[in-house]
Amino acid sequence: MADKYVYVTAGACGACRFGQYHQSYELALRNLGLDAFRMFLIEQNKLDQGPLHGGGLEFNMPLTLGCVWAILCTDALQGLEYRTRPYEVVRGKTDEAVRESVDYLCDVFRNRPHKGRKWRTLAWHLSTDYFVKALREVFRKFQAIEVDRLQPKPIVKLTGEFYLQTVEGDPNYNIHRWLEAEGAEVYPAPIVTWLDYLFRVYVQQLEEYVGVDRYAPVKLAGVRSLQRLYGWTYGRMRAALADIPHEIPDQYELRRLAAPYFHHRLSGGEGDMLVGKALWPHLHKKAHMICELSPYACMPNTMSIGAMAGVVGKYPDLLYAPLEIKGDAEVHALSRCQMILTEAKKQAQSEFEEALSKSGLTMRAAQSRLDERPHMKKATYRVPHRGRVGTAANLLAHLA
Repeated sequence: MADKYVYVTAGACGACRFGQYHQSYELALRNLGLDAFRMFLIEQNKLDQGPLHGGGLEFNMPLTLGCVWAILCTDALQGLEYRTRPYEVVRGKTDEAVRESVDYLCDVFRNRPHKGRKWRTLAWHLSTDYFVKALREVFRKFQAIEVDRLQPKPIVKLTGEFYLQTVEGDPNYNIHRWLEAEGAEVYPAPIVTWLDYLFRVYVQQLEEYVGVDRYAPVKLAGVRSLQRLYGWTYGRMRAALADIPHEIPDQYELRRLAAPYFHHRLSGGEGDMLVGKALWPHLHKKAHMICELSPYACMPNTMSIGAMAGVVGKYPDLLYAPLEIKGDAEVHALSRCQMILTEAKKQAQSEFEEALSKSGLTMRAAQSRLDERPHMKKATYRVPHRGRVGTAANLLAHLA
């Protein structure tokens, strides 16, 4: 095994879980007698990782950029997936399209052109339409999926600790699939938002040096330009999927929303983003409910949950379910989530009935009108946001 395989993981500095995962992995490998197994750590804030010892894998800017662009592509794919599967007419068709798309994207990245080792490869990644074309091919794989979006479902936004909110499996009680099985549409937590937050952290640091460091304004302008370029790059990928995946929320709006409750310089974990990401979808009518996933005794999440008490006090209609994830608490956590989800279902149903009443349509007439427009029954059709939260309510407003 040590001769044939290596393991690549991401990490950061600090005492949070994200900064300690690789040490846990090393301990597990030693306990299994696999001391010789090679594990490589990619630092999240470095495009160029520099020389690493150990052999077997060259870490350079093309590899790091490949990882970042893979995140952008798969986040866009995940956004399309989670807006499709709850409404699919034939069960399993979305999962089938996702498997095919992941295999296809693996080949796309495996065969991407070599454009140099540093700045030439960065320029190519930023300017090429290679990945956009690949996502258009992914989009075509979803065209055959028929959906029925006239089903009122609550939209649940997942937030929380970085790993728990993004992983899909046992570590977070399979919360994505569990919510879908309970009749919800999941608004997943994309990694692109975290990478965008890292830009903001750097901008905030530079802002404090304006007037002290003569070069700070120039550096600040440069970082902000890179952040806009990053957002534009992900926007191109969303556009290749008809803008169906959710957009990246503006980081400075998240900071402004969170400011009364959580200072932006408290940067442990996701910092003020946890509060901002709860308020943003609520105020912009993107989600009926917020589900925050916290590891046992995680300090940053404990702080955000405390701050959220003030948020819920000001916005009592914000449905908020903080769940502590630990080995012996699955039944309790999911039961707690289910209680809040019941209220979210009531909100979604009430919103749907109100939209139906305002549209002047009956349910039969709405279905008939939808049947006359078969392109609107495809997974690749984007339902415009018409001031409602739920997909079904927005579709009714659109049909009217």
